[in-house]
Amino acid sequence: MIRALDFLSLFFLVFPIIFAERSFHPRDSAERQSKTEVQVRPIVTPRSAQRYLWKYGWIEPVLWESRPSHGKPTPTVENVIQSDRTNQEHLENTPFDSEFPTDIGLTLNPRFSGALHRFQEANKLVVTGKLDAATMKAMNVPRCGVPDRKVPEGEETQPEDHEENGSTIPSNLNESEEDSRDTHQESTEDVQERGQTLSLPAKRLVRRKRSQLLKAGAKTTAFSKHTLKWRLLGEGYSVWLSKEQQRYILRLAFRMWSEVVPLNFEEDLFSPAHLIDIKLGFGTRRHLGCSQLFDDMGREFAHAWQLGDIHFNDDEHFVPPNSEHGISLLKVAVHEIGHVLGLSHMNLLGSVMQPNYIPVNEKMELDLNDRMAIQKIYGKCSGRFNTVFDWVHQEPDDLGRQVSHYNTYFFRRSWYWRYENSSNRTWYGYPQELKVGWEGIPHADIDAFLHFWTKKKRFTFFFKGKLYWRYDDLNDKTYRQDPEGHIYPRLISDGFPGISGPIDTVFYDQRDHNIYFFHGRNVTAFGMESQKVVPGYPKAIEDLFPAAKSGDHPKGNLDSVYFSFSHKAIFFIKGSYVWNVATSDDLPYNSLLPHRLINEQWKDICDVHPSMLSMPRR
Repeated sequence: MIRALDFLSLFFLVFPIIFAERSFHPRDSAERQSKTEVQVRPIVTPRSAQRYLWKYGWIEPVLWESRPSHGKPTPTVENVIQSDRTNQEHLENTPFDSEFPTDIGLTLNPRFSGALHRFQEANKLVVTGKLDAATMKAMNVPRCGVPDRKVPEGEETQPEDHEENGSTIPSNLNESEEDSRDTHQESTEDVQERGQTLSLPAKRLVRRKRSQLLKAGAKTTAFSKHTLKWRLLGEGYSVWLSKEQQRYILRLAFRMWSEVVPLNFEEDLFSPAHLIDIKLGFGTRRHLGCSQLFDDMGREFAHAWQLGDIHFNDDEHFVPPNSEHGISLLKVAVHEIGHVLGLSHMNLLGSVMQPNYIPVNEKMELDLNDRMAIQKIYGKCSGRFNTVFDWVHQEPDDLGRQVSHYNTYFFRRSWYWRYENSSNRTWYGYPQELKVGWEGIPHADIDAFLHFWTKKKRFTFFFKGKLYWRYDDLNDKTYRQDPEGHIYPRLISDGFPGISGPIDTVFYDQRDHNIYFFHGRNVTAFGMESQKVVPGYPKAIEDLFPAAKSGDHPKGNLDSVYFSFSHKAIFFIKGSYVWNVATSDDLPYNSLLPHRLINEQWKDICDVHPSMLSMPRR
């Protein structure tokens, strides 16, 4: 009879794996792998430079979606399993230079000099048409794998092969090959070979019709819906960062685009794969069933497809935003998302869509050119606001003296935006939640804001319904009891006799020192010194603030009226439009100039997906 201890020893000897906790994926943690850093071959010869120029479209624009890697289709389950170790090692260790058809490396193309000329001009180099030291240096900078010059949309025809002085320009994939590569995967099988994992299709789904992805009226291919789902593939984690870091950085990258266009990005971990709009993953060499081959460390950090997926080259050392070394995953992700949304490379200083990697500064954000380009495709953000105002508060200067500052704020439902008037855009990292930024006021649907000031008095109030709250500007929170002994919140009728509430909006007119309460089509003037309604009120808004152009007037039910310290003007805001009070002596007093769109006056006030609120930049 076998003793219990001997039986257990025998059991674990025969079945050692049953109680071993299996790692979800070898990329789950960088500590589980030791990476051998292999540097890509530098470009130092005319032939290698020609390969570079051909690959990135400088010799001939590239039909990127259909361009093959090695002229071979995506690996299948059968050919990977049947390949021997020698062939597999050759596939995984093919150098960058071998990615191109052999013919193009043997004879310099007659267009080589012209391609160099275009490359030098685009990269702000001295234009010589020759492969000089500065040009080679620019070619050896880490960069995005998407070509700089692509076949324009609408001209995506299959060019015929042609020979020119012995140099062959390779043809694109045929339509069947393109379809086989661009289909979505419903499930995958992981085939692990020598520590690497290939994502191989177990079942192909019919590719979504291109027309379903097109945005009506867009000048280029664009997503037609406003909420896009994304996912970091489980078989495609990076070895350099934890899963949590990777997902957080990707959420932040998507949010940065959401802050400037009317698109929301939602991370979706559970829907079927074919319902995910943007899939992201990390890989090396032949990776994730992709038709394109990554090189070693030092050149291509990622590539992406318009309306498609994003792949990151995990031979590159990806780091968080604050790191002083390595490749910033945030900057690379923002760049590649730009490609997915429809942007091409832009050789403009400061643009995140520059093809070459430039180390980030402290505030890596979307440049004005990036914002204008993406808004040409998806339009500008718009929407109604609950209230808009300039908040004046005091802060100590370097000498400890209290100095007054102001910022413009936009409130919508439970969110708010801080606006940077000098740059004409919202501050980075907004919107945020009211309950986070404004202690003590209601968490949503504020009706109005009032800042009243004289040489002796200064008050800040928030209004909602029939109540109002006094705000302590110095301590950045509401008063529970102010210095005069009033308890808050307080009835509007108690603090402003004759004004019962609710109100639409309110503003203090420094010209006559009256407070104007707006409700419906009427406005009521209130004297703060007299503490009563000014005789003769209420009046019709159109009578007190007539239209400079007949018929062009908000009439009533205003969202906000406020004095802008930046523009030295009074603005009336309703819906998507803004009117400002004329200051010219040639027009009637208080007349409203013709309306304009809010998003023409104030830029990039955009919603984001709720899951991306309160994400600090660093």
